[in-house]
Amino acid sequence: MTYALIVVPFVLATALIALATLRRPGFGRRMAASGIAAAVLVVLTAIFDNLMIAAGLFTYPPEHLSGIRIGLAPIEDFSYAVCAAFLVPAVFTLLQRREATA
Repeated sequence: MTYALIVVPFVLATALIALATLRRPGFGRRMAASGIAAAVLVVLTAIFDNLMIAAGLFTYPPEHLSGIRIGLAPIEDFSYAVCAAFLVPAVFTLLQRREATA
């Protein structure tokens, strides 16, 4: 199994849970903030994954990767950071009580 296939359930769950917040207040603002957070996390992932791989802390079997890399880090590594940036605020939103309309 490839890392890309392992990522698919996480991406689907993130998309479905984020879409479940569509009717909650501030959806557009939340998605914009998640996009900014995702960009920051991608940059941090690129920096620190490259450092850790270069230091020999871990490796990836090439047969399980797509072959696309940002430096030494495989592109699949970045999907978890992007999913977290959208999933965490969506779950937090769904766990909040809806305010009663007056």
